[in-house]
Amino acid sequence: MTSRRLHPAWIVVGAVTLCLLASSGLRATFAVYIKPIEAEMGWSRGALSMAAAISILLLGAIGPFAGRLADRWGPRRVIVASLTLLGVGGIALAFVHTLPQLYATAGVVMALGAGGAALNTGSSVVARWFHTHRGMAIGFAAGGMSAGQLVVIPLASWIVVSHGWRTSALWLGVGLLVLVLPLVAWLIRNTPEERGLRPYGAVGQALTAAQVQAEQAAGRVSVSEAAQTMPFWLLMGTFFVCGYTSVGMIGTHFIPHALEHNFTAMQASAALGVMGAMNIVGTIGSGWLCDRVGRRVPLAIFYFVRGLSLIFLLYVWNVPSLHFWAALFGLNYISTVPPTTTLTANIYGRFSVGELSGWIFFSHQVGAAIAAALAGWVYEATGSYGPAFVSAALMGFLAAGMSLMIREQPIKARPLQPAAATT
Repeated sequence: MTSRRLHPAWIVVGAVTLCLLASSGLRATFAVYIKPIEAEMGWSRGALSMAAAISILLLGAIGPFAGRLADRWGPRRVIVASLTLLGVGGIALAFVHTLPQLYATAGVVMALGAGGAALNTGSSVVARWFHTHRGMAIGFAAGGMSAGQLVVIPLASWIVVSHGWRTSALWLGVGLLVLVLPLVAWLIRNTPEERGLRPYGAVGQALTAAQVQAEQAAGRVSVSEAAQTMPFWLLMGTFFVCGYTSVGMIGTHFIPHALEHNFTAMQASAALGVMGAMNIVGTIGSGWLCDRVGRRVPLAIFYFVRGLSLIFLLYVWNVPSLHFWAALFGLNYISTVPPTTTLTANIYGRFSVGELSGWIFFSHQVGAAIAAALAGWVYEATGSYGPAFVSAALMGFLAAGMSLMIREQPIKARPLQPAAATT
């Protein structure tokens, strides 16, 4: 009878999914606010793109530190503190009147909050709670980021059209603090051992606190040790391309691009909703695929298809073709996350995921920041996003080749000390 009960690991995954939905969705609303802010304040597209670039860069820069804190304090504390900061930043955004204020709120405060409640911290929780079905679990959690587009972006757009961008920022920030934060704080736990359980799929008795500490000390691979291995650099390189082609290019500039090609704000937001829905399908399917056929080949396919879809975007001509493109791009927008994170956990161990994923995610955000700023400058120089989209497509093809070079072989930092493990 016990084996038929829902393992608490899945409840934890649900809470992590909700966290990623809220944090990624709220941070991504800045793309919806670009045109209204531009109209109200008269700021240039380049100035607003710089705010997005600062946000994306800091979102990645905080990742390694958040991951390290999660390893030491436990990811639950980091997530709760980060969601609080994100909600406060969203509320403050509603009251900005100068560019420095915009950079401080949307560019810094919200980025720090979203960075602490991002994929690397969530993946740290999932890796600790799952021994098997890790790809599927990470797929569900990463699907929360997709659901953020599906739920939060259209909601933000509706409030902008009905009441203005300031009201949208205010109430979304309040909603995060009042509704999401308490639920996440209640449900997330750092490790299954805190509840006297083994990770999902693991056999044997639950480890004692001393045994968990010994396993963590023996199995943790530091960033300096990981940097001496080729898989780490390949994972960072491919995730750099992931950020460049997704969050930085499409996440920041798709809506302005669509609006300037005679699509309405609601049509563009609906396309993002389609993309978000297909993200969920693609990400969960990616996790399922990783658990069954491996991780390298699916990862390569995802990047190759992404490159093709970016070229197709240049030829979108009406609403049905726009939604078809959104569905195609959405299938692999976040599908790279399960194979990348699962490769990290399988190669470097479950207690290394927090910090190493933080550095890998940092490379993602560096790529995204470069793309966000570069696309804005390209638009101002040429009046078109075309050259920027082509550059992203070419990088997608490059990442496909790099993915096939990754060797999935476990790397141990040091041997487990038997005495400590049996204390």
